[in-house]
This record gives sequence, structure tokens and C-alpha cells, in this order.
Amino acid sequence: MQPQKVQKIELTTSYPCPCRRRGQIVPIALTEAFGCERCQQIFVVEEGGYSLEQLSTSYPYKRAWHWTGHQWSAVNRGLGENYLTLAMTFVLAPLLLLWLTLALQVSLEPQMILWSVVTLMLVVILVVMVWLALRRRS
Repeated sequence: MQPQKVQKIELTTSYPCPCRRRGQIVPIALTEAFGCERCQQIFVVEEGGYSLEQLSTSYPYKRAWHWTGHQWSAVNRGLGENYLTLAMTFVLAPLLLLWLTLALQVSLEPQMILWSVVTLMLVVILVVMVWLALRRRS
């Protein structure tokens, strides 16, 4: 199945809400934005009128769509949005694991075991952050 051609978003037309809550997004006067009558989300037209982006307070999780004439198609943004999370994970996780192996070779005191557990928890948190960031991409 071929992807449908992206159409320009008209600022004077109502569209179905891309959040899939069966609402209608209607133009907001004097702006290049739309508001949903049902979910109360605000959407801004971007990329020369070919992309609709959801305004969100949590910046890394912005979502965007293209209009195909009949439905919204999600825009896959790539890893650029999650650069900081990925960079932290790929730098900190190996360093923490290296520290953990060196610490366990030196000593097995109760205090060192506690720090080892804390290190493992930090690695798990970093992995979960990456998983959540990559999951929210689509």
C-alpha cells in the first residue's frame, strides 16, 4: 500500500481531531492554529502549512501529523527530539557499569554493595528513560 499524498492544511477548514477522540479541530481566529472542541488541545500549523503540531507543555513529547485528505498521518520525527536522553544514556550507563565492576572487584563490604545497588538502579532508570522516549516518538 502506497502512502497517501500529503495535502496542505487550510486555515479556514475544520478537520477531525488527530488525537482520535472524535472531536473536531476548528480554526482559531487571527492565528495559524486550531483548537479541538472535545479534547481542548491546541494545534499549530508548521512546515509551510503541511504539518500540524500539538502544543504541549512537555517539549520532548510534541506530536505532529500530516493531512492526507481523509485522515491524519503521524510524522515520525527521528532521534533528534530525544538527543539529550540518548546522549545521557549512552555516556552515563557505560560509565556507571564500569564503576560497578571496578568497585565490586576491589571490595565486597556492605557499604560497597549498597552503592552497587544504587548504581544498578541508576542504570535501570536511564534505560527506562530511553525506552519511554523512543516509545513516544510515534
